[in-house]
Amino acid sequence: MSKSGQERKDIHPGAEVDIVLKKDQRTGKATRGIVKDILTKSPQHPHGIKVRLEDGQVGRVKTVHE
Repeated sequence: MSKSGQERKDIHPGAEVDIVLKKDQRTGKATRGIVKDILTKSPQHPHGIKVRLEDGQVGRVKTVHE
C-alpha cells in the first residue's frame, strides 16, 4: 500500500519514496529513492513534503511505498 507524500507523519528516514525533482516539475517525472532527511517543517504540504534522498537529490514526495 502506498500513501501520498502530503503528510509529514507518513514519511521517515529510510522510507522508500517517489519524488518529483525541481527540474521534473513540468513533466511530473518521478524518481525513486530512500529518504535521508525531511526538509519540510510543516505537518502537511499540498504539493508534497520536501525531502533529501540518500543520493543527495532533493524533491517533493509524490508517493510513499511501504
